[in-house]
Amino acid sequence: MDFGIFYEIQVNSPLKHREREYQAFHDVMKQVVLAEEVGFTHFWTVEHHFQAGFAHSSAPEVLYGAISQRTTTMRIGHAVVLLPFPYNHPIRVAERVATLDILSNGRVEVGTGRSATQVELGGFGIPYRETRARWEEALDIITTIWKSKDGTFSYKGRYFDIPERTVVPMPIQKPHPPMWLACTGEDTHELAGRLGLGLLSFTLLVTPEKLGRRVRAYREAAKNAKPYGAFVNNKAGAFAMTHVADTDQQARDEAERSFMSYVNTTLRVNAAVIEAKKTGVDPKETPGAPVPDLPKQYEGFDPSKVTIDTLIDHGMCICGSPDTCIKQLERIQKETQLDHFLAMMQFWAIPHEKTMHAIDLFGKYVIPHFRKREADSAAAAGAS
Repeated sequence: MDFGIFYEIQVNSPLKHREREYQAFHDVMKQVVLAEEVGFTHFWTVEHHFQAGFAHSSAPEVLYGAISQRTTTMRIGHAVVLLPFPYNHPIRVAERVATLDILSNGRVEVGTGRSATQVELGGFGIPYRETRARWEEALDIITTIWKSKDGTFSYKGRYFDIPERTVVPMPIQKPHPPMWLACTGEDTHELAGRLGLGLLSFTLLVTPEKLGRRVRAYREAAKNAKPYGAFVNNKAGAFAMTHVADTDQQARDEAERSFMSYVNTTLRVNAAVIEAKKTGVDPKETPGAPVPDLPKQYEGFDPSKVTIDTLIDHGMCICGSPDTCIKQLERIQKETQLDHFLAMMQFWAIPHEKTMHAIDLFGKYVIPHFRKREADSAAAAGAS
């Protein structure tokens, strides 16, 4: 299992204190340098828009360029780049990814996604019911470019009519960087498998047992994958809110405000699209329609009754001393057999120095435990 560090890039009261926004980005760069030093192999960020305080990673490709020059081995991943146009034009995505691949010496991973918040979809004028079609056509264009001999291609589809052009530059990873898909619902886990895309899932209000079922559905679908790209990426990953401290109580106390804020904000910003899925009514197509209340049940849990203890007890986060975090990860790994674990460790309510300490503890104790376990398993398999 590889370990990545995962970011939304959160900022405390940024509209009143713009200097904190500046500081957060520079803190993130320091954290990522430390993460590479202590054994993390991947750096991932989301792409979100209009999410003041919650997620300031609205132009991740710019941050990736800076990270590529501060690290040497860590792989740099979109988790994810939003493909429904006009979030990003697929040609621009192909150009930016290839440029980053060159600057990073071939360390790029490309996760893609559709977006699931009405504040973002509405801000860019994207109807929810068209997000999958727009994502799929954009993905087809990007992979068509990368599968071409020299970047020369043309395309005619529902949303794009592109005459023959030659795209430059091209990635240095051959045939192209690994591709992933962000998955929220049951159907998208299977879709990722069918399309030969790596799986980017999550533990937010999802137990290890349920995540395990989703990963198995993904792996089953991947057996008969028909990839958009030139090859199948059959790796499964998931992110979890993560905080490590010297003691369990200290970790819980430091993380509680942040973890609960993340749960509540995520449910709130996704409420309109969750309702659209249930009713078939697109909020964007109903001018003046109010944002619906949060669903009473989300993944089997009543959001109003979820506490940090609920998250910890049900295996929905990683929080505790290094020994406790190892046990929590072992529980998740027993059920899921992940190839990749993404630790979300930066939150607006956790000071930078405590995040740095958490990264250090995770790298010194948690990662080596799993490296040793994997080495022992490989040695035992070789001996037999």
